[in-house]
Amino acid sequence: MGDVVEQRPDGTPGASGAVPPGGEPEIAPDAAPAPPGTDLTPTGATPPPDLDAEQLRRFREFQEFQQYQEFVRYQQAHGGAVSRTTGADVVPAPPAAPGRRLPGWLRWLGKKVLGWLVFFLLLAIFATWLFNELFGADDDNSTEAAANMGGGQYHTEELLAKEPFEAVRKVYDAIAQEDPATNRPLVSEACGHFDNDNGIQQRFAENTGGHADCRQAVIALHAQVTHVNDYAESIFPRWYDPSAPTVRIDSCDFAVQGGPALGVFVVSEVEMGQWLITGHEPGPATCGASVSATSGGDN
Repeated sequence: MGDVVEQRPDGTPGASGAVPPGGEPEIAPDAAPAPPGTDLTPTGATPPPDLDAEQLRRFREFQEFQQYQEFVRYQQAHGGAVSRTTGADVVPAPPAAPGRRLPGWLRWLGKKVLGWLVFFLLLAIFATWLFNELFGADDDNSTEAAANMGGGQYHTEELLAKEPFEAVRKVYDAIAQEDPATNRPLVSEACGHFDNDNGIQQRFAENTGGHADCRQAVIALHAQVTHVNDYAESIFPRWYDPSAPTVRIDSCDFAVQGGPALGVFVVSEVEMGQWLITGHEPGPATCGASVSATSGGDN
């Protein structure tokens, strides 16, 4: 009995399920890529019923691999990403808009204004420095402070020394020292220990070289200082009668070094236990040390 030839669904003869000798099994061509918007998930094709569990698992993997290839081909063909779940095109988010820039003329104007502000600020600083160097802007304030200090403020404030010898030492110290801001002696500290209400500041200026005022006297005396520390400590504490209302202190009773001797001082006790220079007498600019200072009420 001859072989029965079955006709395939596509009209070609052949044995059912038979593979031509020396040939390969035929594989159905891949389905055409799904259009955008269609589902690319497995179609749920029914596997042959005579497959065991392992063969069924491999069949499912083969189906998924084919679907993945279809997805990749579709993505390459359309030049963009496609969602695996919905099949819709994934539209990338538009790039962020750049920040708004100021117009060029406005930036130029801002730089010019800033440059001029810096220029005027530097000019003002230089002008202030130059004025202070040429005219000594703080001299009037120093003179006023000295007049107030020795002209009544000590009645209500503790501004003066608490010992008579310390009052005179502060005069020497202020003449010797120099204010770093002005490069000049401490005028207010030197003149402020003299009784300005009774003209003792002016008397001191005249007795130490015929100067116009106390400020000019202090500046001139400072120029004669050769050793700041020695001159500043020329006067030191000595015994005095604590019951005496005034103490007379002669510069020549001390070994004044590093600058000129400043004559004789009369120091009186005032409010709050302070001591104010209430008298002054001229003396030699250079003198040796003598025995001691004396107490009394002479002016």
